[in-house]
Amino acid sequence: MASDMAAKFEQGLFLTIVEQCEGCDRVVAHEAGKYCSSYANPAAKWRLGMCNFATHAKPEVAAVTARINPLKAAKRASKRK
Repeated sequence: MASDMAAKFEQGLFLTIVEQCEGCDRVVAHEAGKYCSSYANPAAKWRLGMCNFATHAKPEVAAVTARINPLKAAKRASKRK
């Protein structure tokens, strides 16, 4: 398995990683450079945003606070009693 992967790196089937890939657990160091073990062209994964294979970067989730109507909240509270 390791020799198969090394052959892919040497033949040029995989492209070297881009700057955004630094720190990812999927990066494999080889004599010719650093490569992604999951995707052949890492630059294409980062082109439209964050790479879905990235283990070091987490997507930012925007917390939306819901506006509560106080009249409806009072009605719901009175029904529970």
